[in-house]
Amino acid sequence: MEKTVVVSVVANGITLITLNRPEAANALSIQMLSELREAIAACKFDPSVRCVLITGAGEKIFCAGADLKERAGMDLSQVRKTVSLIRESINELEALPQPVIAALNGVALGGGMELALACDIRIASETAKFGLTETSLGIIPGAGGTQRLPRLLGKGRAKELIFTARRVDAREAREIGLIEYVTPEDSLLDKALSIANQIVLNAPIAIAQAKFAIDKGMNVDLSTGLSIEQNAYELTIPTKDRLEGIQAFKEKRPPVFIGE
Repeated sequence: MEKTVVVSVVANGITLITLNRPEAANALSIQMLSELREAIAACKFDPSVRCVLITGAGEKIFCAGADLKERAGMDLSQVRKTVSLIRESINELEALPQPVIAALNGVALGGGMELALACDIRIASETAKFGLTETSLGIIPGAGGTQRLPRLLGKGRAKELIFTARRVDAREAREIGLIEYVTPEDSLLDKALSIANQIVLNAPIAIAQAKFAIDKGMNVDLSTGLSIEQNAYELTIPTKDRLEGIQAFKEKRPPVFIGE
């Protein structure tokens, strides 16, 4: 059986995860979700992985969301189980300690957009389009869309997009803060790799703790957030990488971080 998720090591601790069902709009089948979870777990427990990129095979679609053809043959219990599987997979992606960059090569709808929302940085090709279109199908976003989108864009804009099921193009997505960069289609991965290569130059423990502090501090009061930051900072103090950073600064050379 052909792999629906392809994992490749690029270089310098960068891992690329590719959703590989271009003939089915890279839709999230049960097989793909199982393979995606395996890929995420492999990254999580591999100290050599310092940054993760995720993209879709083909040139038009990143991910069209749930596999509705597969779902049409399910009973209610199976539907609930599959939606839970999508939710858990996306939550696990978001929880990775390493930075995750989404290289959005095309359309990201429903669960595909929810997958993108769980990433730390989003880069899109000029032809990409985005939408949480579930209300047009008689359901609501069920894998984090109603929670992550308002936290990213604000409540009013998120409600407008979810209530109308409207799709936005890459230009508008950049304007409203849904994505960080728009690039020509042929330079999408180059841009993603450029950012990833800047990230992996820095101390991996510090990066992981910065991500943790930001993610956990976003939805609490400032005082609690500052305590989270303090605790995360404390974890970097006894590391070899902190001492290497100081020594490299003194010697006016680039630091070499080992993740310890």
